[in-house]
Amino acid sequence: MTDDPQPFDVLPGAGHSPVILHVPHAAREVPPSVRADIVLDDEQLARELDHITDAHTAEIAELAAGLAGITPWRFVNRLSRLVVDPERFPDEREEMRVVGMGAVYTRTTHGDALRPEHVEAGPLVERYFLPYARAMTRAVAERLAATGRAVIVDVHSYPSARLPYELHGEGPRPPVCLGTDSFHTTDRLLDAARTAFGETELDSPFSGAYVPLEFYGTDPRVEALMVEIRRDTYMTEPGGPAGPGLERLAGALARLVDAVSG
Repeated sequence: MTDDPQPFDVLPGAGHSPVILHVPHAAREVPPSVRADIVLDDEQLARELDHITDAHTAEIAELAAGLAGITPWRFVNRLSRLVVDPERFPDEREEMRVVGMGAVYTRTTHGDALRPEHVEAGPLVERYFLPYARAMTRAVAERLAATGRAVIVDVHSYPSARLPYELHGEGPRPPVCLGTDSFHTTDRLLDAARTAFGETELDSPFSGAYVPLEFYGTDPRVEALMVEIRRDTYMTEPGGPAGPGLERLAGALARLVDAVSG
């Protein structure tokens, strides 16, 4: 038996759509067995979830999918990134390990202890990280088989004020940050995002784009872009309700999906 909720959902789109809206950080769910190893009390944990969760991004992706002319696929994490962060490298390649935020976090957004420093990451990686990575790899492979292309659009959000864990937060904090990869982010994809969202900056305050390791840096048929939405443009920070900006951003995301679906 397991106490785990459904760890992720793969929500089908049109058979001829190459687009996957990837939503890795929208959830707050922490299974009891994982909660037991987190040293924060319930109030502290709720506050940390307010800061670390990309609140309402699953709703933005859902609305965008409904608005798009060609329905994209959606891959949505249903567990908090405090369980595992599926977008980190699971090994020494991950630069965020220096602040205790590799695939398994040991520190909070403000540098406090989240788990004991000696925690073994391996069991959480085996139980949660690797099945997620395998499922995302399958989802991309299926889009390649069906359409000859796969376009991964990562849907994230970020706080209007820099948090202590940010390694590169000294630059601009635009309404929408576009995170790019030198191999997987094409000019067409980038131009479509700029047109759809309007005021954007590249790779500030966050950079990079998620691609499953099987395709990373080797398969040019896989395109990727990270869309980081500044939270004050659509919600009350740090973990409050969504506002009218949510629908506007969903419409922009739908326009991006349509621009790169054909």
